[in-house]
Amino acid sequence: MGEAYFELRQRIAEIGALMYARHLTDSAGGNISLRVDEVILMTPRYAGSKYLWHLRPEQILVLDLAGNRLEGEGDVSREVRVHLKLLNAFYPVGTAVVHGHARNALVFCSLNQPIPSMLYATDKFGEIGLVEDAPAHSQELADAIGAAMAEQLERVRKQAAAVLAPRHGVFVFARDLESGYDALERIDVSAYCALMARLIR
Repeated sequence: MGEAYFELRQRIAEIGALMYARHLTDSAGGNISLRVDEVILMTPRYAGSKYLWHLRPEQILVLDLAGNRLEGEGDVSREVRVHLKLLNAFYPVGTAVVHGHARNALVFCSLNQPIPSMLYATDKFGEIGLVEDAPAHSQELADAIGAAMAEQLERVRKQAAAVLAPRHGVFVFARDLESGYDALERIDVSAYCALMARLIR
């Protein structure tokens, strides 16, 4: 697939490890994808539970736009439907999907409550709302997230947009990988601030 793809696959692996180290995802799941022209680079199934997010570039899958594996070690993630939905419907406005089980944000997911923007650093993302509850890995979830992102494409164009899936996690759709990671971390910090603020009010 060439040196450029190798470097991008390496970068995806690095971002996954950073997400895990900073509690922006966990061993239960999460995934990262990046569309490059007519292929999608994506973390494999069991990235967390089997590999603890210590992935080699060769483990980052190269998929066609229908989600079929062209190259890479391991199985295609069960959450591929969301990634395909976003990267097929809205490319090239957005090129990357970052899905994490961020520790503070999960509190809001579990309570079915939106995350308010607590900081100037998160105002550009607005309140992070929720989609209707749908089974993990389902087409229903993919369609709901696609509909929610369709209303936020200007945010994606500038950096990123995010939604919460109840009892599941955060889905960020971004113009590039780094913007997606940055948005996820800022949103989780905002969630932390909201939680701590409730203790001191």
